[in-house]
Amino acid sequence: MAGDVRGRMVEGAALLLAKQGLQATSFSEVLKATGAPRGSIYHHFPEGKDQLVGSALDLVAGRMLDGFAQLDGRGVVEVTEYVLRLWRTVLERSQFSAGCAVLAVTVAAEPGELLAHAAEIFRTWRARLAELFVAGGLAADAAARFAATLIASTEGAVVMSRAEQSMEPFDLVATDLLDQAHRLST
Repeated sequence: MAGDVRGRMVEGAALLLAKQGLQATSFSEVLKATGAPRGSIYHHFPEGKDQLVGSALDLVAGRMLDGFAQLDGRGVVEVTEYVLRLWRTVLERSQFSAGCAVLAVTVAAEPGELLAHAAEIFRTWRARLAELFVAGGLAADAAARFAATLIASTEGAVVMSRAEQSMEPFDLVATDLLDQAHRLST
């Protein structure tokens, strides 16, 4: 049962980060969102909020990497479509209220461990996408560039769509990314 409480808290923190950002993801908000008992805060996260946020980032990062693992052997276009579908789903299901928890931490964290943690997650995602693109037939340098472009573009498109409460910015970027994926695949 204790692991369940911790897991709920980490899941709740990840969702709050994606919806409200780092500053609004307090222990009080996590407890409210998850129904976890107040005494569980320092039992499960004795190092404080940064430990909880770091665990939430690990959860988000792991889920993305699990998704990427399903793409082994797929082409550049299929991998690109997967990433776009994932972010489209986040925007649609949340009705434009959620984005990327890693980005939320990146824009709000002071230089230090949390920012370094977010940077490592982005590096890992880029590297994994580049591996998939190389396996899909791209040269290593083109794969690395397109992996960075795909992540940066989708993250920005999600932010713009949230701000505008519209899929239009996301759709414009998605069309361009898919065009680029098709060109790279030929």
